[in-house]
Amino acid sequence: MATLGIFDSGSGGLSVYRELVKVLPRERFIYYSDNAHCPYGEKTALYIQERARFITDFLLGKGADIIVVACNTATAAAISMLREEYPSVPFVGMEPAVKPAALGTRTGVIGVLATAGTLKGSKYLHTRGRFEDNVRIAEHVGQGFVELVEAGILDGPEAEATVRASLQPLLDEGADVVVLGCTHYPFLRPVIERIAGPGVQVIDPAPAVARQAQRLLEERGVPMGEGPFSVELHSSGDPAALSRIFKLAQIMP
Repeated sequence: MATLGIFDSGSGGLSVYRELVKVLPRERFIYYSDNAHCPYGEKTALYIQERARFITDFLLGKGADIIVVACNTATAAAISMLREEYPSVPFVGMEPAVKPAALGTRTGVIGVLATAGTLKGSKYLHTRGRFEDNVRIAEHVGQGFVELVEAGILDGPEAEATVRASLQPLLDEGADVVVLGCTHYPFLRPVIERIAGPGVQVIDPAPAVARQAQRLLEERGVPMGEGPFSVELHSSGDPAALSRIFKLAQIMP
């Protein structure tokens, strides 16, 4: 049985966890929510690296075979450092799915919703640079999205107004594919799709991340599928917030 450590600034990484469980249904999961320090989007890279190091040590101490950095901002700020400082540990990070969006657009315009930290990160800028000669990439920070999810507000007038304020500028620029560049955002996907309409495709990179984690475990020969399934939730702040999203998103095992 494999042990997967997962961490995020808060509850957003549960959107990745639920995809991991689909491909690895008989493994042990340890999820760490750093919600005492959430959101990461406006934090410095050094601050995020310090938190990532602390959480990695915690997850390894719990027996993690692999660590999934289920946070775009933490991936941008810290995953290179983590791979350098923990060379024997496999890490999987998040990256906005610009490539499938570029391949799927009909208008030639794709939209990226992400945190400020992700949009400024070298990993994203490198990826964007590979495609911006062929498509126009419109970007917008999902202002207030993380806070909505952490509060358990996944729909309703407040969620709709907040989402529309950040999504509408991308639609106005002609985007017909919208990339969710933060792991909190898939919990708002029903609202995003309702505002965007049926002609706009919404892409969540989490399923691809889950498949990559599975591949890395297979490559390393980690025994899998022996079960039973289990999940542990840990939090640096209010654990009730984590449990609330589990229930609201209907991902309680």
